[in-house]
Amino acid sequence: MRKAPAILLVAAALLLAGCGYRPLYGSSSDTAGVAATLSSISIPEAEDRVGQLIRNDLLSSMRAGEGEDKYTLLLKPVVRKSGVIDKPQPSVTRDQITLAVSYELVERSSGSVVHQGKTFSNASFDVIRQPFADLQAETNATERAVHEVSTDIRTRLAAYFATRQP
Repeated sequence: MRKAPAILLVAAALLLAGCGYRPLYGSSSDTAGVAATLSSISIPEAEDRVGQLIRNDLLSSMRAGEGEDKYTLLLKPVVRKSGVIDKPQPSVTRDQITLAVSYELVERSSGSVVHQGKTFSNASFDVIRQPFADLQAETNATERAVHEVSTDIRTRLAAYFATRQP
C-alpha cells in the first residue's frame, strides 16, 4: 500500500521531465537566456523623480546596460495623489498614490516597437498633519509603488523574451 504514492511520484516526475518546462531566467548551451537579453536593454534618463526611481530599480534588477544595447525601454509614468477616506477623522486621514506607467520596448536596429504595455500600482499612507512625517509617509508609499511597477515591467519583459527564444 505504501508503494503506490512512491510509484505515482516517480510517474509524475517522468511526465514532467518530458514536458519541455524551462525556468524563466535559465540559460542553456543554445541560448544565453532571458537574463542576458534583459541586460541588453538601455533605459534613458527620466525627466522627473518617479521616472528616475523606476529607471534605477529596473537597472539594478535587470543589470540593464551591461551588454550590447539592442533595445531601448521608454517609460511614461503618471503619478496621482488622492484621498481614500471620504470623511476624515479629526487627526488622521488616508491618502493614496496611484502610479500608472506605460512602456515601450524599441529595437534599436530597426527603430520599431517590439513590445508595449501598461501597468499600475496603488499605495496608501496615513496623513497625520506632521509635515516631516507626512512627507516621509508619502515618499515611502511612492517608493513601494515604484518597486511594484518596476517588478511587473521586468517580469513582463522577461516573459516576452522567453516566448521568443528557441
